[in-house]
Amino acid sequence: MRFFLRFYEELNDFLPTAKKYQLIEFQCFQTTTCKDAIESLGVPHTEVDLVLVNGQSESFDHLLKDSDRVSVYPMFESFDISSLTKVRATPIRKTKEATTKFVVDVNLGKLAHFLRMLGFDTIYDRHLEDDEALAHIFKSQCRILLTRYIGLLKRKDVDHGYFVRSRAPKEQALEVLRRFDLVSMIQLCSRCLQCNCEIVPIAKDKVLGLVPSLVEKAYMQFWFCPNCEKIYWEGTHFEHMKKSVKEWKRHIANEKQ
Repeated sequence: MRFFLRFYEELNDFLPTAKKYQLIEFQCFQTTTCKDAIESLGVPHTEVDLVLVNGQSESFDHLLKDSDRVSVYPMFESFDISSLTKVRATPIRKTKEATTKFVVDVNLGKLAHFLRMLGFDTIYDRHLEDDEALAHIFKSQCRILLTRYIGLLKRKDVDHGYFVRSRAPKEQALEVLRRFDLVSMIQLCSRCLQCNCEIVPIAKDKVLGLVPSLVEKAYMQFWFCPNCEKIYWEGTHFEHMKKSVKEWKRHIANEKQ
């Protein structure tokens, strides 16, 4: 039995050069689902937003037949296709809660730091190396899984995930902002970088003696984490992040023109 697959746009990132941006002939000797065929070529199902078989929208469990033509599409940035796609029960976007909560694998600690600084609810634990544990957090808390491990995204119990292409943390942050259209949702310094809890304002007289004397003299506004009791102020790190956010916004705006 043979059928043909065509991958579109950034899904070609996962294909070898010889198979990018073209019709791929796929041969097999047993019944195969769309998901198995797609992932056997290296593309994790979490990157796919729409599958058309002979022009008809189908689910990942759809059984392919001889001579079928399969078109595989990534996330549609400008169009809501939730009424058309059958690949997952719940769309990955269109609600703020669904697109701003993340769980990040152990290799993306700096990305988690940036996401928390930008105000996004991000679970990260450098001791959390078990795939089962990550998948459980993703599922039980309705989070998007961010990883650079393709095998993790091929798990059947993971349906909302993203393979982070870049290796540089700041580029990774920009990539996630762009992918999930998060720029308008940024809330700098609203979340604890250490434990992910939302921080709250605290009067300056309450932190006297708890922060360096130079900080006491230089700053008037402070924030407090009610969970780990860490104290924050808008120091040089905050200013650097403001500059980065300004650059990212300009970069994304230029891309949309």
